[in-house]
Amino acid sequence: MAKTNLAIIYYSSTGTNYQLAQWAEEGGRAAGAEVKVLKVPELAPEEAIASNPAWQAHIEATKAVPEVTLNDLEWADAIVFSVPTRFGNVPGQMKQFLDTTGGLWFNGKLANKAISAMASASNAHGGQEATILSLYTTVHHWGAIIASPGYTDPVQFSSGGNPYGVSVTVDQEGNMQENVEEAVKYQAKRTVQIAEWIKKGSAQ
Repeated sequence: MAKTNLAIIYYSSTGTNYQLAQWAEEGGRAAGAEVKVLKVPELAPEEAIASNPAWQAHIEATKAVPEVTLNDLEWADAIVFSVPTRFGNVPGQMKQFLDTTGGLWFNGKLANKAISAMASASNAHGGQEATILSLYTTVHHWGAIIASPGYTDPVQFSSGGNPYGVSVTVDQEGNMQENVEEAVKYQAKRTVQIAEWIKKGSAQ
C-alpha cells in the first residue's frame, strides 16, 4: 500500500503552533507517512504585525513554509490542525481557509479522512478545548473521522491530559508551560495510524 499522506495545517502568530506542527511532522514521519507542513494565509494588516516584534519575526522566519491549498486537503489521507485559541474559537485566518472548502465537501472529497487538532492559549483555561471542539464541528460536516488521542497512551497524562487533542499554555514570553512534545508526536502517529486503517478498510 502507498504511503499515507499527512497534511499538518497550522496558523501561528509568534511560533507556538509552528513548533507544534514541526513536532507533529516528526511523529508523522516516524509513523511512515508522507508529510507536508502547511500554513494558512495571514490576514492581519501589516501595521498590526509590525506592532509586535515577535509576530513580525515569526512571519519572516517562516516565509519558506508553503501556504495550504485545497489540493493539499484532497491529497491528504490524514490531517492534523494546530491553532491558537481566539475567544474559545479558531482564529479568523484558519476559519477563512475552512470556509473555502465547500466545493470539496460538496463533492465528497473530504469524507473519511482522519483528522485531529491541537491548540494553545495564554492561560490554562483559555479556551483550548473549546477551540479544538469548534474545529471538529467543521470536520463533522465534512464526514471526516476524528482521530482524537483520548487516553490511549500514558503520554496524555504527562502533558496536560486533554483527550480532544494536545493543548498547551504559553506565557507572555512565549514559553510553553507544559512539556507536550511527545504527546504531539504520539497524536500525529495515531492520526496516521487511523488513516491507514480507513484506507485498508475502504480497499476491501
